[in-house]
Amino acid sequence: MRINSVQAWWVRVPIEVAKQHRSDFGQVTTFDAAILRIETDDGLVGWGEGKNAAGSAGSYGALVHMLNHEIAPQLIGRDPADIGVVWEMLYNGVRHETAAHAGHAMPQLARRGMSVAAISAVDIALWDILGKSLGQPVWRLLGGRKVERMRAYASGGWASTEAIGEQLISYIAKGGFKALKMRVGAMDGAPHLSAARVRAARQAIGPDVELMVDAHGTYTVAEAKRFIKLTADLDLAWFEEPVIADDKPGMAEVRASGSTPIATGESEATRYAFRDLAVLKSADIFQPDPAFCGGISEAMKIGTIASAFNLRFAPHLWAGAPCFFAGLHVCAASPASFIIEYSLGANPMIHDLVEETVEAKDGMIAIPEKPGLGFTISERFLEAHAQRI
Repeated sequence: MRINSVQAWWVRVPIEVAKQHRSDFGQVTTFDAAILRIETDDGLVGWGEGKNAAGSAGSYGALVHMLNHEIAPQLIGRDPADIGVVWEMLYNGVRHETAAHAGHAMPQLARRGMSVAAISAVDIALWDILGKSLGQPVWRLLGGRKVERMRAYASGGWASTEAIGEQLISYIAKGGFKALKMRVGAMDGAPHLSAARVRAARQAIGPDVELMVDAHGTYTVAEAKRFIKLTADLDLAWFEEPVIADDKPGMAEVRASGSTPIATGESEATRYAFRDLAVLKSADIFQPDPAFCGGISEAMKIGTIASAFNLRFAPHLWAGAPCFFAGLHVCAASPASFIIEYSLGANPMIHDLVEETVEAKDGMIAIPEKPGLGFTISERFLEAHAQRI
């Protein structure tokens, strides 16, 4: 079995005005992703996804160009089952043979960011192919499934102080969620304004529903510490991305300032960044995004680091179907996983890009049973929304 063709598209799906929301990323008018298709010479197809922006906050033209014109030629003719070998080849570039013989990484310059996003898309697609070729779901190939269904949290929460309670209660009604996440930070302004929204949310949902908050890295260290003090009595399950990912020591300072667990990692690429988070004691919960951190392979390694440091693991899954399903399989197999992110914003890239119905029931999400990642791409939907690069 050899790789026969590789094709990526920038898929851009408009979101109807009534379902749009505004956050620190601005008004979300479309849902965008780089969707990758890899086909083997015996007709097996694997689907992957790479990310370099949030929602409609950025362009995917460069990432798709990289996949089609730089990555694809390196994959044609290779065995798709050589997933780890391909990952290291793409990461180390022209020095991959030297690195393989030496037994340690020798990445080319700038081997993070968009480069790792491209590697992520390839890795997810190759795992999909491997599972299909063996007639097994990916979680079985990763070591097995620890649960058939996993607890999920509803991810959204942009409403004002006056409306946030009603918005979060509507999430509970939609999927029976016992855990909810809302956004805070620069979208509100000063920390006390965010704290007021969180207090209103807690009063509305009561003490028995878990409540998480996400600042998208928009606070300074001082502001984040202030926010923790202002919300210390609200029993937050976690405080996500309090400061920018570039400031890992600052993240550690925030974590040490109070008892609220710190979650982070959606902006981090590769196991090396998460190693630093662990060593610096910057986080309680790791949140790698499979479409950005390095794919399924790297997400599993990151989960191992979390387990080794007695930390927890909850991947960032605000994404399209290939990334979301990849996260389900990783969570099913990782000892450190405990909850799944389920977006309650408009997300046609999950619900319309695939033929299957993706839903939460009683606050739980089922782990797929089908071979590979377990979804079927709607070719008609893909064709309707693919941008030509």
